[in-house]
Amino acid sequence: MPTLLESVTRLFTPVKPLSPGIFHYQASSDSPIPYRLHLRIEPDGNGMLIVNASTILHLNQTAVEFAYHLIKQTPEEQMLREITSRYRVNRQHALQDFQLLQDRIQALISSPDVDPETYLDFERTTPHSHQMLAPIRLDCALTYRLPATFDDSLAPIDRVRREMSTEEWCGIFDKAWGFGIPHVIFTGGEPTQRNDLPDLITHLESNGQVVGLISDGLKLIDNYYLQSLLQTGLDHLMITLTPDNEIAWKALENVLASDLFVSVHITLTPQVIQIIQNVMQRLVNIGVKSFSLTASAPGLQNSLIQARNQAASLGLSLVWDLPVPYSAFNPVTLETETDDLPLGAGHTWLYIEPDGDVLPAQGINQVLGNILTDPWEKLWQ
Repeated sequence: MPTLLESVTRLFTPVKPLSPGIFHYQASSDSPIPYRLHLRIEPDGNGMLIVNASTILHLNQTAVEFAYHLIKQTPEEQMLREITSRYRVNRQHALQDFQLLQDRIQALISSPDVDPETYLDFERTTPHSHQMLAPIRLDCALTYRLPATFDDSLAPIDRVRREMSTEEWCGIFDKAWGFGIPHVIFTGGEPTQRNDLPDLITHLESNGQVVGLISDGLKLIDNYYLQSLLQTGLDHLMITLTPDNEIAWKALENVLASDLFVSVHITLTPQVIQIIQNVMQRLVNIGVKSFSLTASAPGLQNSLIQARNQAASLGLSLVWDLPVPYSAFNPVTLETETDDLPLGAGHTWLYIEPDGDVLPAQGINQVLGNILTDPWEKLWQ
């Protein structure tokens, strides 16, 4: 029986988090809806749960423990005893929170078109605020090539001497998965210029990683090509839309008809500013729900803020932390044209160039090393 001093000390001692690591659960083949879960626990006890290699749930320490017991299939009574003992909460409260987590996961399993990253309501933690084993995401510029209609001089093709092969990229994805990096974004250039794009997506899907694509979308007007990406495991898509290109609009409508989470990015230029309100209204009318904006020059900052406010008033959910491909219409965002690193750069995500050089983020010309030749510990530190 604990002494009075031991009881008082325990009452005011912070709960020690679970040990960091990666954990996996695969539902049995006879489950009504097959699913798989990957849980990554960070050193501070926060973590993330990956549902069906398509959606990442960011969890605080308490929710991480519920997810851990769910993956370990801990009997409910044992789980409740451990949670109530560790956190000094009553049994009913603990059971309600556990059931809430289960309900959220089941909703995600049965919903094909969801945001690739989600925060639960368990005392939501601030993004980029805690110590991590590894970044959450790799932004991979597969190529700096652009379609023939674009001016190649506007992409930084002089930065790289070669493009990595399919095998080299797959080796990088395996290394990333081994370090617990759950999310990969393909950007460029124009990543659909790579003929092996479906093979790369397939490899990521086989690992259990979440995979997104940032593209001008023009090749996606071909439904056969679109279906080849969807069937290999593409989880979400951002189309960098050129507003005066009707083919791009048709490709966007083609994509919106599929079960895929879709965002749209537009770069503000002096010409686009004149029509941006009508463009955003058209996006809403065809069913776009997620939206991203950057500007082509620092002098357009005020117009950028106004456009973001208008987007919010139309009910568009604003995406702020994805890279934008190097091209004529999609330059590096204003936020990366300063001496300061964007929030999350080099911490929540890293950027890999076509030859394997690693940067904190796109547009931050600070080479941390090369992922093919340098040890991961050096790159991450």
